[in-house]
Amino acid sequence: MRVAIAYCSWHHGNTKKLLDAIRQSYDVTLINARECKQADLSDYDLIGFASGIYGFNFDESVVEFAKNNLPSNKRVFLIHTYGVKADYTKQMRRIIADKSCRLLGVYGCRGFDTFGPLKLIGGIAKGHPDENDIRGAVEFFRKVIESG
Repeated sequence: MRVAIAYCSWHHGNTKKLLDAIRQSYDVTLINARECKQADLSDYDLIGFASGIYGFNFDESVVEFAKNNLPSNKRVFLIHTYGVKADYTKQMRRIIADKSCRLLGVYGCRGFDTFGPLKLIGGIAKGHPDENDIRGAVEFFRKVIESG
């Protein structure tokens, strides 16, 4: 099974920690959406989008990458890290639905966050993603793969 994950993880590298752990156990192609604007994903069986949350959404580079590169009728999953838990996937879900793709699941966990005024207090969610968060991401990915 060919798997690609387009991602953005630039502030503290929280999301990349999850993806690196997945890549240690599975053969996946990671695509940095900030560096790569166009990619042919038609030969991939499974496509993921992963991002830290910036301004209450996935990073704009990931959103634009999905809009411009996600083929129709693909199996898709989402991974994200956040400072405060909420539903940050609405915009990505809309893109996935517009492309007639099937969302297989969403994994989100806390990540160290120093956005805006949080920087003044030293940030929140220090130490995250931790080992439990990372194991959770790998387990989520295993279930997505097995869901066929």
